[in-house]
Amino acid sequence: MRFDTPIYFQLRDAETYDANTGDYIVTTPDEVLRYADVTDSRTDTLKLVYGELKQGSKTIRIQDAYTKPFDHIRIGEQVYKVDFMRKLRNKQTFIVSEVQRGKA
Repeated sequence: MRFDTPIYFQLRDAETYDANTGDYIVTTPDEVLRYADVTDSRTDTLKLVYGELKQGSKTIRIQDAYTKPFDHIRIGEQVYKVDFMRKLRNKQTFIVSEVQRGKA
């Protein structure tokens, strides 16, 4: 395994409502860079986690556990939510799926 793909653990602040404009103010999330081994999830893994095939799912492996709170993981420009997480002795594995652009 090569841990050469940069991923970003994102922690988003709560959205605040601006009464003057009527919009919600979304701030830029705080991000922490880690390097990971990122692959497309296998068919049997998708069936186990989701009970069906789900497109846009990835398996992310990092060395050492990430213990800080986070909401999403960003890979490139795409944002993912964690559907399954497993901690091993020296590694941590995440099964993630894509987040819609408006809901990230």
